[in-house]
Amino acid sequence: MMKIDLSFWTSASSKRKRVYTIIFIFVLAAIVTFVTSYIPISQSTASSISSSLNSTVNLHKSNGTLPEYIFLNNFEICLAMFIPIIGPIIGFVILGDTGYVLGAISKVQGYPPWIAMLSELLTPIFWLEFIAYSAAMAESIWLTRRLFQGRWMEVKNTAILIGICAAILIVSAAIEAWLISLGI
Repeated sequence: MMKIDLSFWTSASSKRKRVYTIIFIFVLAAIVTFVTSYIPISQSTASSISSSLNSTVNLHKSNGTLPEYIFLNNFEICLAMFIPIIGPIIGFVILGDTGYVLGAISKVQGYPPWIAMLSELLTPIFWLEFIAYSAAMAESIWLTRRLFQGRWMEVKNTAILIGICAAILIVSAAIEAWLISLGI
């Protein structure tokens, strides 16, 4: 029988446990996104998803509101992930949808989903967004635990993390809008 050594967790400080939680959720989020990119999809549905996404991007690009749109969309998603108890559920459903959309785009463009995921992994956008989302879902777990313990000061940590995630997502939105403007 295999015995799992959890001494890394039991001997870790609270801050280190938070980092471990974020890393664990980050890996799980990437796996969920990758796996859902392989959900079978018809060509017509994939084309519809791709067309809808392109028209939204083009509308905001022509209006000069693309960075704001990207930020507000991602920040709204991120805020939902902070909700105690249900935040991680919401987060993994959204990341599953993201994988599904990546799969649709790859089908329309004629390449396998793993290439779409690899191309995402190579951009700073993936890393920034997934770090923010992972931090939000991890904080949801910590906030839930602390509130059940009656430790209301955790709300302060949550507020600080919301600010950090907002800053990360502002940078990510600026980079994403810039890359889109370059046609990348």
